Amino acid sequence: MPATTTTSGKPTVGKAAAGRPSRAVSARPAAGAAPAAGAAAGEPRLLLLDGHSLAYRAFFALPVENFSTTTGQPTNAVYGFTSMLINVLRDERPTHVAVAWDLPTPTFRHTQYAEYKAGRAETPADFVGQVSLIHQVCDSLAVPGVTAAGYEADDVIATLATQGAALGMQVLVVTGDRDALQLVDERVTVLMTRRGISDMTRFTPAEVEAKYGLTPTQYPDFAALRGDPSDNLPSVPGVGEKTATKWIQQFGSLAALVDRADEVGGKAGASLRAHLANVIRNRSLTELARDVPLAVTPTDLQLRPWDREAVHQLFDTLQFRVLRERLYAALGTVEPEADAGFEVTAQTLAPGEVAGWLAAHTGDGQRLGVYVRGSWGRGTGSVTGLAFATADGAGAGAWIDPVALTADDDAALAAWLADDSRPKAVHDVKGPILALAARGFSLAGVTSDTALAAYLALPGQRTFDLADLVLRYLRRDLRPETSETGQLTIDGSDEAAAAAADVVRARATLELADALDADLARRGATALLRDVELPLVTVLAGMERAGIAADTDHLLDLQKHYGAQVTEVAAQAQEIVGRPFNLSSPKQLQVILFDELGLPKTKKIKTGYTTDADALAWLSTQADHPLLAVLLRHRDVARLRTVVDSLIPMIDDAGRVHTTFNQMIAATGRLSSADPNLQNIPVRTAEGRQIRRAFVVGAGYESLLTADYSQIEMRIMAHLSGDKGLIGAFASGEDLHTFVAAQAFGIPVDEVDPELRRRIKAMSYGLAYGLSAFGLAGQLGIHPEEAREQMEAYFARFGGVRDFLRGVVERARADGYTETILGRRRYLPDLTSDNTQRRQMAERMALNAPIQGSAADIIKIAMLGVDRKLREHGARSRLLLQVHDELVLEIAPGERADVEALVRTEMGGAYQMSVPLEVSVGSGRTWDDAAH
Repeated sequence: MPATTTTSGKPTVGKAAAGRPSRAVSARPAAGAAPAAGAAAGEPRLLLLDGHSLAYRAFFALPVENFSTTTGQPTNAVYGFTSMLINVLRDERPTHVAVAWDLPTPTFRHTQYAEYKAGRAETPADFVGQVSLIHQVCDSLAVPGVTAAGYEADDVIATLATQGAALGMQVLVVTGDRDALQLVDERVTVLMTRRGISDMTRFTPAEVEAKYGLTPTQYPDFAALRGDPSDNLPSVPGVGEKTATKWIQQFGSLAALVDRADEVGGKAGASLRAHLANVIRNRSLTELARDVPLAVTPTDLQLRPWDREAVHQLFDTLQFRVLRERLYAALGTVEPEADAGFEVTAQTLAPGEVAGWLAAHTGDGQRLGVYVRGSWGRGTGSVTGLAFATADGAGAGAWIDPVALTADDDAALAAWLADDSRPKAVHDVKGPILALAARGFSLAGVTSDTALAAYLALPGQRTFDLADLVLRYLRRDLRPETSETGQLTIDGSDEAAAAAADVVRARATLELADALDADLARRGATALLRDVELPLVTVLAGMERAGIAADTDHLLDLQKHYGAQVTEVAAQAQEIVGRPFNLSSPKQLQVILFDELGLPKTKKIKTGYTTDADALAWLSTQADHPLLAVLLRHRDVARLRTVVDSLIPMIDDAGRVHTTFNQMIAATGRLSSADPNLQNIPVRTAEGRQIRRAFVVGAGYESLLTADYSQIEMRIMAHLSGDKGLIGAFASGEDLHTFVAAQAFGIPVDEVDPELRRRIKAMSYGLAYGLSAFGLAGQLGIHPEEAREQMEAYFARFGGVRDFLRGVVERARADGYTETILGRRRYLPDLTSDNTQRRQMAERMALNAPIQGSAADIIKIAMLGVDRKLREHGARSRLLLQVHDELVLEIAPGERADVEALVRTEMGGAYQMSVPLEVSVGSGRTWDDAAH
């Protein structure tokens, strides 16, 4: 008899038949970590954070160039602050929490000293706008902000800390400002950021004395002598920290030192006496106010459950995939508890029982949830288990390996999996398709992929984990728990436990599919999932399995060639400079370019001025120095060598490279490629195209064929805008950009020179991507006013384009989203933001999304059509790659002409527009030879 386990929100432990163990699996948040050491059980703990201090610390700790959204919004300060907040909430387990913020208005210290904080550097442009995002993060996590007019954040903290200690709370202050050390006592501990965003020193009274040789009450006396350049508080000339410490230790306090200043000898004593007024003023300004009138008290700051949906929406916008996962893992006791578990009966199937279970539970066209346990990647995979769940609560886990199925089971399972009339719900189905295919099974009848459905509903999100979506949509939790031991560990060694957990996942997938079906219907995306994205999964899986043949010898030759080029170019650069240096070291380049050569400064970053490729390209337009061209050449050949180095290990035993196509990365709907990224193989330079020559036709095939759309973004622009001039440009038979330039500037076609054509091409494509006059000026190397005049001339001739672009933003602002020709939405909440930078970025996205997204829709329809026709004709030729607007096929002997005709028909007819879709085709032995 099979083992059965009933799983629900109230776990019980069942007995397994035939000596096989079973577990009850339920869904509840994991227990939180214990409070930090030193806190008495049940003792209230007040956590106070210095908002601006920590935000600045985070901004300078993380490089802005590595932290920004796809819209260009810098997020390094937000990411660092949020990371610190998560860590301290997790580690300290406070019962009460608040963030204190500075206000932009003057404080009482400015009244006492007009030059207070004068001379501070201008706020970095990349920091602007991030503080408001940090406020949103705090709001979504239910962490209140506290401010007080006329006071600074550390005064607010001092007041709340003093009040909290008086109420018997343990108080923790997190800051980067050393003035907070004066607050330290037996009930107040300061966590001082030391390096980066994760290294903190815990200052207790003993630690303050060990670090500074002073008590916390003596610290502001010491600070008054030391001064603070950041606050424009002058030090005593000739008096360093050691001397200041010695004086306070000797006299006991600053007041005593001032009274007995005549006793201090030498030049230092004379300097002290000459600057006593500054020291006394410093002491007054350094003292933190502990009686600030506030609208809240410490007891009002009790930690509250945070809003999971608000966190989802904000973290989607910020693209904080990893932080979201850390948040859920770290703060389980704070997030809303799941409403219930899953009522299922989990049956562990033994060999010989699979066929009977399927026959008994899969009739009447009911959809089953399917969960595949296994691994996959690089075009293949393996299955270690299968689980099924029905809507009525029945479920089964069928273990395939190492338990062998009987021939009847194998046949029944294969037939059911391949049966298109048996509806199935699967999560992230492409991996399971690859794993099942490796075992000889095909998978059909999938009516919902819950990861893909969630992607269409939440296109700004970057991860679609099953457990996360289940909690988000169903208010349930997949983390299994037993009544005997608490957390159930599933490692595959206990078949019954693992099968039961898999059945819960299958049932969760089934219920999630129902919820997402309703959500997609509300969003108008049902057809997009059913007719485009779901069928495309099977096509992509086939492309990944096929891979593309690679010429290993050619790649090895290129590796040697580019390696020699890197060495040669480095030697040229070192000869120009006159000494050896590391061309890949930003620090060394900064010294050479800006200090020694005195070249114009580039964008300011934490370590100085940026020396990235864009900065070097800009410098080359500003200064005529031979080193710049050599550095740019080094960047180029080093990048080519990196590409080749990454490809060689990816070639499998059959001589083929298998990429992974991602449907759920780009919010616009475009596919991406990874491990390796074959969409990033260089094509614009002859040297880069040598890498494309490494991709060749495989054994048993005749050639590679490439087909792509010509100027698809501009054709979509013409269709969506209905601009008669642009539609006429395509109908003219002339070169598009030459014709458009002639129309825009009222000159004959034959008078359009290459430079004007280049400018019009950049403008036409730039408009489709939300390019501003300033951005166009940067691209063309002209003055922004000249770029603006050219854009006005363009719009004067092509008014339909101007009206369309304005209308796109206005509709998106009203609706909250843009739509493609197939109804693919991109949600843009920042269109109504009061932050100008974020609003303008959202407007550029609104301009770009319908055009780029529609291009993605069209190429996907074309892929489905090409694949379908190849199968209908019984062709051996097959799709291998999709690279933006290009398809790459491997052509079987004798099928070249038929396949070309088929591809032209399916691509050209993928979507009917007011201008035709023009398809270019080429073929050859290598990918480069097949270019056209």
